[in-house]
Amino acid sequence: MLLRVREYGKPAKQWSPAVRSKVILCSAIFAAIVIPALAAEPPIDCNRLMAWMAGAASDSSLISMLQRHGSSIALGPASESELRTAGVSSEILTALHRLQLGNGAHSPCSAALAKAAALVHHKQYEDADDLISRLIGDDPRNGSLHFALGYLKQQQGDWNSAFDEYSASKDADPDFAPVHNRLALVLYQGDDGDNAIGEARTALSMDFEDAEAYRMLALGHYANEQFDATMNAFQESLARDPQNAEVYYEMGLVARDQGAPEQAISFFRKSLKLKPKVWQVHSSLGEVLGLQKRFDEALIELNVAKGLAPSEPSVREGLATVYYGRGDYDASIAEYRELFRMSPGWRHGHDSLARAYMAKKEFAPAVAELKLAVEQNPSSAAQHRALGQLLLLSDRHVESVRELRIAVELDPESASSHYYLGTGLLVLQQMPAALKEFQEAVRIEPSAEHHYALAACLMNLGHDSEALAEMRVASRLDPEKKLYHAREEELMNLMHANSQR
Repeated sequence: MLLRVREYGKPAKQWSPAVRSKVILCSAIFAAIVIPALAAEPPIDCNRLMAWMAGAASDSSLISMLQRHGSSIALGPASESELRTAGVSSEILTALHRLQLGNGAHSPCSAALAKAAALVHHKQYEDADDLISRLIGDDPRNGSLHFALGYLKQQQGDWNSAFDEYSASKDADPDFAPVHNRLALVLYQGDDGDNAIGEARTALSMDFEDAEAYRMLALGHYANEQFDATMNAFQESLARDPQNAEVYYEMGLVARDQGAPEQAISFFRKSLKLKPKVWQVHSSLGEVLGLQKRFDEALIELNVAKGLAPSEPSVREGLATVYYGRGDYDASIAEYRELFRMSPGWRHGHDSLARAYMAKKEFAPAVAELKLAVEQNPSSAAQHRALGQLLLLSDRHVESVRELRIAVELDPESASSHYYLGTGLLVLQQMPAALKEFQEAVRIEPSAEHHYALAACLMNLGHDSEALAEMRVASRLDPEKKLYHAREEELMNLMHANSQR
């Protein structure tokens, strides 16, 4: 599920200018390379085919390569056994039976490579990685082996190494369309939409009916926030592969990002109809339903996701969020507690758990959670401000002022931070400092509440005339607020009484 990677955090890879230049140059001169390469390409042997299978190349791509280049695979009991161990499909076997053998030696199928492909099929990626790496050590220029290793690195989340392996594969096999699609994916993960589009178009130049290439083209446009082009490319992919559940899922994510929740829900449901046991889709559907306040439906989807992926922290967080939205604070707290018990390093959600505690008026645990949120994200002004506000409510004024000063330092244009800092300073009787903060709050956001707070501070300093002016502004800005009018009258009466003395 490709767009899920963007949703829960992109890899840290940032492509250097040299890498970008290399990708652009390779795309620009590709046509000059491919034509002579095609002419000289030998028939596909068994090991090359199995390596591509280990790299999860699609059946349609492999059959296309066999049809274009021919086969040197002499099918017999031994070779068919190795191919079946590697997970060959009936479609590829049928294509091999129909093809005439090409000229040249008919090499046997490697048992080690068949085992590696079987390990990939069973998601034993580390063991397969070790085996493929040893095979590359004996044959370092083998593009199909680099393709397989690139896929293994990708599945293990090592996008930097995946880029290196796919690049080596492309150098050796420039006419193998799937490697261009994989490079497009890696470039998309690095937020390099332009070069992802370039690789996808290179794949399409080899086969205009390549559904995966259209999908990668869509991802490149998505990285560039070209949403109409993204949807058009996804539609082209579906026109060629209408049963692709992943494309429907990714279309749902794009629709969600475009602010079209009902369309997103429809795409997610289409994806689940084709592949009902994918936790990411249930989770994304549940989150969108939750945002639409369809809480019961959301909980059904998220609980299915939890059943499919019980150790996935994002699902627990999604459930906690929906329970909070429904007002079931105890259930929300329980999910958050379980989340942090299972994944103590999970880097967000402590502030949300704090809100659930605050809704129950349990300030002490709320403070503890907000402190954890600040520790995990010390440069977040919003987190410091939230902690400062909560400490203010808990009558821990010195601590509150310290946090709010940090919030103001991190975001000096936050009216709320200045307002709450002024409030804390006012309680501590630090009037000149409080006055400065309230004045800043009014400058940034001249709301009735801020003018009223400034008036209160001025009254404490004995500046009644200035306070009355601020009080009148507050009353004018919010004429329905009876408190402002009452305080204005009290101040006027006080000023009148003082003048009679």
